[in-house]
Amino acid sequence: MGNEAAERTEEATPRRRQKEREKGNVSKSRDMDAALVMVAGIALLAVFTKYMGETILNMMRENFSTLHAFTNIDPSNVLGLLMPYFRILGIILLPFFVLLVIASIIIIRMDVGPVFSLQKIKIDPANLSPRRMIQNAKRLLNPFAPRSLVELAKSILKIVVVAACGYSAINARKNDLLGLVGIDPTTALQIIVSILINMIINMCLAMLILGFIDKKYQQYEYEKSIKMTKQEVKDEQKDIEGDPKIKAKIKSIQMQMARQRMMSSVPQSDVVVTNPTHYAVAIKYDKTQAPAPIVTAKGVDYLAFQIREIAKEHNVPIVENRPVARALYNNVPLDGMIPSDLYVAVSEILAYVYRLRNGNN
Repeated sequence: MGNEAAERTEEATPRRRQKEREKGNVSKSRDMDAALVMVAGIALLAVFTKYMGETILNMMRENFSTLHAFTNIDPSNVLGLLMPYFRILGIILLPFFVLLVIASIIIIRMDVGPVFSLQKIKIDPANLSPRRMIQNAKRLLNPFAPRSLVELAKSILKIVVVAACGYSAINARKNDLLGLVGIDPTTALQIIVSILINMIINMCLAMLILGFIDKKYQQYEYEKSIKMTKQEVKDEQKDIEGDPKIKAKIKSIQMQMARQRMMSSVPQSDVVVTNPTHYAVAIKYDKTQAPAPIVTAKGVDYLAFQIREIAKEHNVPIVENRPVARALYNNVPLDGMIPSDLYVAVSEILAYVYRLRNGNN
């Protein structure tokens, strides 16, 4: 395993990254998400503070103005008495929690992007075996595992840093706290709220900084975990482009099919021009299909021999003309029309063939 990890020196390819996302394996920082959710919650509290305060004050005014109604309380109807308070509590908290859940979903979506994987929720029967469960428990509870030590150090660091930031805000205003004795409640409440706000701001900033550091660390760990070996990169490239052996086999089959199709057109040709043995080019002229003669088949050596044999079997005239055969083979593609500079030479050959046919007829 160590050797395999050491060999993973190649950066992950886009295809590997896409496959990891499909499995649900993405770089994510819980600390960063938690810090942003906390900031969003505090911001929502600041927005809803006035609404919550007014709702609570209205409830208190209504209760204190109707204290005489509670002189005769029916113990069997306690739930009915508490229902109005539950309703008001729901009116206060429900919008806050709904918006906080929406903000949490947006924050997580921004962190990991559009990811949906059923593999993360699919139950693997192998993991339910007692042996696998014991192995997983040992791995999770092992305090000396590298990952466990890193997570423990991160947790201790977070607690120390956040607590220190909170304490610094209180310590900076300790004289104000000591001066609360004997002052009016309104002023005391304002001072306490001011200290709490400073403490929350300091703690949020500390969590955001720690979250940013954790996000960079998680990105580093993720990039490290999805690195590939050179062989994996080669295999992936092979999968994308196709196995060279398979590609060669397909190309061979395609060439064979093209050759068979070309040979099947020789019997319908008007003439075969040869070198006489190395080159053979079959020509057909049909003015209803093309304005000039076209090359229906061509080949060298053994393929030229096959073209000549098929021409003999189907009584297709064979004319020896070395320059024309070479020129047609080198300059005219299969099913292509002959160029204008060969019109005269080819027309002479066709005229000779037509005279032969007319003479035989």
